[in-house]
Amino acid sequence: MARGDQGQARKKVRAAQAEFQRELEVAREARRRAFAEAQEEGLSLRAIGEEVDLHHTRVGQIIRDE
Repeated sequence: MARGDQGQARKKVRAAQAEFQRELEVAREARRRAFAEAQEEGLSLRAIGEEVDLHHTRVGQIIRDE
């Protein structure tokens, strides 16, 4: 592989990782908001956890953004 090709490959890998990180943050925030809204609408942390197969303490951590 030529040096120029390696440089391009490195650039593509960095760009893909940056895009992945952005999308992951968007998804995490959407999940946090959905959990918080469900709690505001009366669901307990346990009920939310049962719906998404997470322990209720983890649900609380997600809502608090920990």
